[in-house]
Amino acid sequence: MKINKNSILFTITITFIISIFFMLISFVILYENSQKSTQEFMFKRSIDVSKTILRECRGGVVTEDLIGHLQRMDFSMFIDKKEQEELLNNKRIIILMEKQKRYSMIALLKLDGKYYAHVQTPSLDVLVKDNIDIPDNKITLIIVAISVVSLFILLYLLTLKKLLKVNVLKDKVKHLANENFDIDCATEHQDEISQLSNEFHKTANKLKLLKESRDIFIRNIMHELKTPIIKGKFLTQLEQSSENQNKMEKVFYRLESLINEFATIEQLISSRKALEKKSYFIEDIVDDAIDILMCEEEEVSVNLSNTKINVDFKLFSIAIKNLIDNGIKHSTNKKVTIETIDDQIIFKNEGKQLQYPLEKYFEPFFKGDDVKSNQSFGLGLYIINNILDANDFELKYQYDDGVNNFIIVKKMNKNKC
Repeated sequence: MKINKNSILFTITITFIISIFFMLISFVILYENSQKSTQEFMFKRSIDVSKTILRECRGGVVTEDLIGHLQRMDFSMFIDKKEQEELLNNKRIIILMEKQKRYSMIALLKLDGKYYAHVQTPSLDVLVKDNIDIPDNKITLIIVAISVVSLFILLYLLTLKKLLKVNVLKDKVKHLANENFDIDCATEHQDEISQLSNEFHKTANKLKLLKESRDIFIRNIMHELKTPIIKGKFLTQLEQSSENQNKMEKVFYRLESLINEFATIEQLISSRKALEKKSYFIEDIVDDAIDILMCEEEEVSVNLSNTKINVDFKLFSIAIKNLIDNGIKHSTNKKVTIETIDDQIIFKNEGKQLQYPLEKYFEPFFKGDDVKSNQSFGLGLYIINNILDANDFELKYQYDDGVNNFIIVKKMNKNKC
């Protein structure tokens, strides 16, 4: 397996290894310094006790006073010379420090964790045991070292677990590049990598929905364009006459209308990222929509208040235009009334009630029961809904006493407290 030396995982692993190595070296140095300090302290006691022995043991005679004095200093003398010889000849005994003068030699010895002072002169050979209790911190340091190393290893494993999510995300990105949007990397954790995973999961779902919508949309475009193209090809094979010429013109008119609708949708999709929202009077937007539609004055009745809304003027005018156009086409008297109540913009027309829920008409190319109509491509309300959604508005529908009411209202902010 090839190791990527530039990866974050490799860098963190090396950092942890170096940290643990230097930490262990620090514990070793600390232990050695502690042992050295202990030895120096014990050797100082050995020198002090040797001075007492040399001062009070004149002529090589050990007195009761000397033994009592040594006991008060926490030392005990080996009276039995055979026992003294056995200890000095023990192979495990360690000579830690020595100090030699002209006529005397003092040595600090250690055996099985106990310290001994050995005093020798030409007439004296005395071995005393230091009874002071010096705790050996070796075990303590080992326990502390093991605990700290274990903590480092635990932190490393936790970090490694977090970083493994990055590798998972990397693999998911590869799937995403291949247009495989069936990605599930959502998590309930709250760390930064988990938040990144959740955002990536949301993005993948959005792209999946967008791809599905685009696929459906493209298939419908192909279907809608196919019919007029076939009719046009058929008409070109017929005898040239004024009637066939009119039919040909209608074919081209239908193609042109379809292209215009598709251009509007493309404009909407490409503008979602950077809408030029400003505050405009509703009356100005409606007037612009009527001018685009080029309808007769008697077809539209306007009763608007002096109200401003924050929208993209060009796109919102297209939505208004499509609502007016739909109202005129599907009304019994070919008239639409536009009025405002508070912040609502209401489009009224006399006619039949919608046969399906309003949301169904938001689907591209959905015509309801009017599937054979040449007047509509089933894109009007799809475009309207997307434009309103991009501008933070939505469309509502009511039917009262033979009158259809299409109402533009401001979206409620669900995240608002």
